Amino acid sequence: MEQSNKKKNAVQAVKFALFSCSAGVIQLGSFTLMNEVLLKTDFIARMMSEHPGFAKIMQNEYGPIYLIALILSVLWNFTINRKFTFKSAANIPIAMLKVFGYYLVFTPVSTIIGNYCTAKFASFGGIEYVVLVITMLCNMITEFLFCKFVVYRNQENTAVKEKK
Repeated sequence: MEQSNKKKNAVQAVKFALFSCSAGVIQLGSFTLMNEVLLKTDFIARMMSEHPGFAKIMQNEYGPIYLIALILSVLWNFTINRKFTFKSAANIPIAMLKVFGYYLVFTPVSTIIGNYCTAKFASFGGIEYVVLVITMLCNMITEFLFCKFVVYRNQENTAVKEKK
């Protein structure tokens, strides 16, 4: 019995990691698009010169870009992992609120650390991508544990399979 649970947990962790990789592609892709294309546009430069509030937010571009990319990946990751990894019929709004609670802690901490590291090591080319990848790995590990032991605790494998 214990061996069976270990195998199920291992399979579940692998599934979560693979789906998280797909969310990582979304996060890295949207981050790169904003960092390499959007920030190079005249629109952003004009917004920064005309709106002091926007300029303050964008003084270290990593934070806002990271936040947008993170939100996109979280929406994808939550949806796919609830259905295929945890196979949960848990109340979706409650599960989303629990995940939102996780991100209320993770996001400010990771943004502050990311802003600090990208500013401190700005001379290192591509530091924003190094910081992003390390943050994504920390996110994947801690979010899996949070989902497994908090969000879907006693709610795994409760979804009813659809009959064809």
